[in-house]
Amino acid sequence: MTRCSWVKIDNLLYVAYHDKEWGKPLHEEQALFELLCLETYQAGLSWETVLNKRAAFRQAFHNYDIKKVAQMTNQDLDALLDNPSIIRHRAKLYATRANAQAFLKVQAEFGTFDRFIWSYVNGQPRVNTVVDYHQVPAQTALSQQISKDLKKRGFKFVGPVCIYSFMQATGLINDHEDECEWK
Repeated sequence: MTRCSWVKIDNLLYVAYHDKEWGKPLHEEQALFELLCLETYQAGLSWETVLNKRAAFRQAFHNYDIKKVAQMTNQDLDALLDNPSIIRHRAKLYATRANAQAFLKVQAEFGTFDRFIWSYVNGQPRVNTVVDYHQVPAQTALSQQISKDLKKRGFKFVGPVCIYSFMQATGLINDHEDECEWK
């Protein structure tokens, strides 16, 4: 089977992520929150590093139960700094709680985060022509707009590059290469 050329076929987590998740329209609240968090952890790191630590992050953050994460204390978050199985970046760990709190506010305002985030693409994935993934932009005017809106709402570590990756991951944007059989 032909996959996007960025997939590291020697890493089964990477292959499974590409084949089963990346670029597929996602609407489940907890899963949206998890991917948003994972994208924030990636800032300055590789996606492979984040994927390899995903299971540990799930355990550390109550399987991304949004309400539980929003209620984590400073003591809870500081304790995670001793966990070698996750990315121990204090600001990113604290951002996870801040983002859960902001996520809950968006849910209260719009009914669901899903409704809010998918409104940016009128509820339909944008399918791009991608011959080579090197041609895919790191950010777009849309990711800049969403980033700005999220920051105003209290979200952290949600720059336009992070948000474009989130859009790809959750299927708002389909950037599978044209030759990819998963497009």
